[in-house]
Amino acid sequence: CHGEKLIPASKAVCGGLYAVTGPGELVCGDEIEKGRVTKSPYEFYPMLSAGLEFDRSKCSDKTMMGYLNILQAEEPMLMALREESTQQITVRVMGEIQLEVLKFVLKQRFNIDVDFGECKILYLETIKNPVVGRGHFEPLRHYAEVHLLLEPLPRGSGLVFAADCSEEQLDKNWQRLVLTHLYEKEHLGVLTGSVITDMKITLKAGRAHQKHTEGGDFRQATYRAVRQGLMQAESVLLEPYYEFRLEIPETAVGRAMTDIERMCGTFALQQTHEAGMAVITGEAPVSTMKDYYKEVVAYSKGTGRLFCNLKGYEVCHNQNEVLKTC
Repeated sequence: CHGEKLIPASKAVCGGLYAVTGPGELVCGDEIEKGRVTKSPYEFYPMLSAGLEFDRSKCSDKTMMGYLNILQAEEPMLMALREESTQQITVRVMGEIQLEVLKFVLKQRFNIDVDFGECKILYLETIKNPVVGRGHFEPLRHYAEVHLLLEPLPRGSGLVFAADCSEEQLDKNWQRLVLTHLYEKEHLGVLTGSVITDMKITLKAGRAHQKHTEGGDFRQATYRAVRQGLMQAESVLLEPYYEFRLEIPETAVGRAMTDIERMCGTFALQQTHEAGMAVITGEAPVSTMKDYYKEVVAYSKGTGRLFCNLKGYEVCHNQNEVLKTC
């Protein structure tokens, strides 16, 4: 692309802007090399959720989801979904500033005015101890039984699925079907209904009936086994944490340290990087620090700067309080 003109090119060079015809399933971050598409190795995990509010007499939910799907393809850090239980469209983002950008883009490109409800933290759940969950499904002329071992994994491991079951006990095809049902959906925890993570789920045993078992029977048995295992285990609520760098005047260091302790964070004071300015680095829960940049601007009179990166999920600092609000 050169201005408003398109000039055919035999190869792409660094710094150029090119239009490619053919691939229709590309998303932002994919790499194309010699006609082959490689999916982006980077994954983004939205940590905030907000309800989308707009005039439905001017724009239907279906139309709005169409607009949001277009923007999702361009921005990997945006996720939009329509919750069937509440008929509410929600967007999941990395930060509150992203909501302001989304509001501006929807107005500019699609002429739709939107607002957002309260921004909520997206929690995750895991378990502390290994347990075996058993799922049994046996209505009339149907039968399936599944035993799953649920084990905790280190933080950031995600979900790992495996099979350690004799083929004499459960045919290999049924085992593959159980693993398919484990992969096919997000499984929810029992504390807040948040998505589970950081555990290994292993198929240890199962049973099928020669005449009455169908594929859907193992779906129900698998889901029940996961649920039953989670009900038995000691569940743990996880929340997102920021890794931050705070640059402030030296005179405000005491205030900043007090604030970080109040926000249940940890910190270290670095060497002064320029005259009169101090640097503090550390970690803190997103729930307590997500609006802190406003305070920094206020008490530093515009000279302070706060840089935050998502570190990952750690044990929730106020689990009992969160559970009371659910």
